[in-house]
Amino acid sequence: MSDVRPESGEPEAQPQPEQVAVEAEGAEVPSAEATADEDEATSVEGLVADLERVVSERDQYLALAQSKQAEFENYKKRIMKQQADHLAHAAASLVEKLLPVLDALDAGLSHGDESVAPTRAQLLGVLEKEGLSRIDPVGEPFDPNEQEAVASEPGEGGDPAVAETFRAGYRWNGRLLRPAMVKVRS
Repeated sequence: MSDVRPESGEPEAQPQPEQVAVEAEGAEVPSAEATADEDEATSVEGLVADLERVVSERDQYLALAQSKQAEFENYKKRIMKQQADHLAHAAASLVEKLLPVLDALDAGLSHGDESVAPTRAQLLGVLEKEGLSRIDPVGEPFDPNEQEAVASEPGEGGDPAVAETFRAGYRWNGRLLRPAMVKVRS
């Protein structure tokens, strides 16, 4: 049997398998135009829903990224502060270990050895540039926060004052490293 139409000589169109199955059940075949309109409506609604979901996810990820950036900035600041504190503590510790050297140089000067004067001046100058300040309170009122009274002598009665300094005290960048050892006149 030939698939050619006798009148026109053109091949006869074969029915599609889906059409054959639907026609066999007696159901109506939706037109191609109606199916395209439904698909378009469904796909536009679906696309809008997908777009809203994607925008929502984007906003969540943006908020998360901003939060993590802020946490990282805070972490960097905290680490920088810890490093600065550690460095300051290490410097203060080194200076504290050098205080007996300054005491020995002061003792040498008080015993008349002038040969230690340049070394003492140079060491004290370098440390003062870095933040060391000497506490030598002779003649000032006694301050128990910065001075340690190890001896006393009678005075005229008024407020206690420092009569003599046995050992100088030191501050490092405003923080008391060692109180001065003094004799108090009361």
